[in-house]
Amino acid sequence: MLKKIKAWARNLKRHIFILYCACKDERVPWYAKLYTACVVTYAFSPIDLIPDFIPILGYLDDVILVPIGIRIALKMIPKSVISDCEVKAEEMMKNGKPTNWIVGSIIVLIWGLIIIEAIIKVYRFFS
Repeated sequence: MLKKIKAWARNLKRHIFILYCACKDERVPWYAKLYTACVVTYAFSPIDLIPDFIPILGYLDDVILVPIGIRIALKMIPKSVISDCEVKAEEMMKNGKPTNWIVGSIIVLIWGLIIIEAIIKVYRFFS
């Protein structure tokens, strides 16, 4: 069972790198690039939209949303581009993933605003 989970995670990571390479390819339509860039950016982001410390929901994005996003993105990209990007992705996997701190900062900002709003509402309720 553990081997299957590790293989699934490795395959997911491989697909993220394939999509990362595909975003830069000129043969990919603009709408597919936009969608794929969003999926890749979120997957590479150091911060999740739903933090992992929240029981069950914290891992929901990692287990369900990201794979669904990958599947949709792969269907939008021409097969020839995917096959070309597979080679590039294998090389990139050896070197490590790029990190997108801009998207991570935006997610932290969103959570910060949610927390500030909650604090204001609690303060008003008790005042």
